[in-house]
Amino acid sequence: MIAKLFTPNKEIPKMFYTSAGFLTFIIFLLIWSVLSYGQIVNPLFLPTPTAVLTTAVDLFVNGEILSDIGISFTRVLFGFLAAAIIGIPLGILMGSLRIMEGAFEPIIGFIRYMPASAFIPLLILWIGLGETEKMSVIFLGTFFQLTLMIMDVTKNVQNDLVDVSYTLGAKKAQVFTKVILPASLPGIVDTLRITFGWAWTYLVVAEIVGASSGLGYMIMQASRFLQPDKIIVGILIIGILGLITDILFKAIYKASFSWMRKDGF
Repeated sequence: MIAKLFTPNKEIPKMFYTSAGFLTFIIFLLIWSVLSYGQIVNPLFLPTPTAVLTTAVDLFVNGEILSDIGISFTRVLFGFLAAAIIGIPLGILMGSLRIMEGAFEPIIGFIRYMPASAFIPLLILWIGLGETEKMSVIFLGTFFQLTLMIMDVTKNVQNDLVDVSYTLGAKKAQVFTKVILPASLPGIVDTLRITFGWAWTYLVVAEIVGASSGLGYMIMQASRFLQPDKIIVGILIIGILGLITDILFKAIYKASFSWMRKDGF
């Protein structure tokens, strides 16, 4: 059994797969506890798990953090939805039509290397400091990568499927709706799962300037007042929210494409 666990591309029992994840978290918590409770690291830089837990409970009991969670989630959701609504059809067209790939891939490939944070001054000049600006940062952070990944997924659709559909008399529109889109859907859902995770990473960047609420704003304020426990609470909440959305996408994938699912997914 040990040899099987470390064999490349070999399926393992679900119990071992899940246990490995829990073990990693336990090791991380153990290292954190040793460094903080043992005062190896100054509490100003690394508070104890107990201090972080106490701060988290206080924030939830006071209701102070609930509104920040709701506001941040709304910003991430709408920024990501805008990227998906534009990026999915564009990515499918780029992966299916060489003319669309030639027209859009160079400029999208060029812009995706530009950090989203660099656009913040321009976004403030163009649309101000409102919610649209913050959602736009999340949009810019996810749209270009999402589009190119959707393009790659679509390009991997087997040409045999397309050729057979033409042989059977399918029209061009039917090839898109009946062949390319269904064949690409598993990869598209997986791409959305990955890029939604990226959207959460841009939240703090989006809330650095001109924000008066949200988890990113809370983290920045805690940094100014030297409250590392509050910073860690904010970071952990963002991580938990991202993990929840990841689990939801996996559940959608499992329910919709169980015929493609591996035991570990």
